[in-house]
Amino acid sequence: MKMMLPNVRCSFLVLGEPEDYEGNKKFRWSATALIPYNSPICKQVEAGLMATAVEKWEKKGAQAYENCMSDPKATCWIDGKRKDYDGYAGHMALTAHRYLDKGRPLVMDKDKSPIYRADNNLYEGKAGIIYSGCFVNLQVELWPQSNTNGKGLRCTLLGIQKFRDGDAFGGGSAPTDDDFAEITEGADADDLV
Repeated sequence: MKMMLPNVRCSFLVLGEPEDYEGNKKFRWSATALIPYNSPICKQVEAGLMATAVEKWEKKGAQAYENCMSDPKATCWIDGKRKDYDGYAGHMALTAHRYLDKGRPLVMDKDKSPIYRADNNLYEGKAGIIYSGCFVNLQVELWPQSNTNGKGLRCTLLGIQKFRDGDAFGGGSAPTDDDFAEITEGADADDLV
């Protein structure tokens, strides 16, 4: 089930080079959406996960949903109070991954221009556009896992679009180039001190 999560704060972004998760050679991109408890988006995600479970496991869907929600390893949707991370208190967290074999997720600026090229490098002028702590529109797809690893409710990252700035996690400010001067041709390193 596809879902669009508008104006959500993001964390733990892997949007450039996919990471080798736990050294198992399963390279993936990732993003986590932080959604305040009182947001209507929480109810939409929960309804989407329940519908995904019922579609897969039919009459046993509601029970499968409850089993997955009670096991943090069996779900992509967890209460932020389970994590001791900046920004998680008072929020639910939806973690989405996209594996290398599925192709790169869309990563866009506000104007829908791409931020990353197919080779996973940034387009010129796009550094720092999306960072952990900013707000994004996140498109995901919820799906049921049922294999030798067990049952679970998972989430695939389809696309991410910058929505607005926010405080970067770790206490920093949003990145900006306003504090830097243009360097003219022939400038010396001593000129910059």
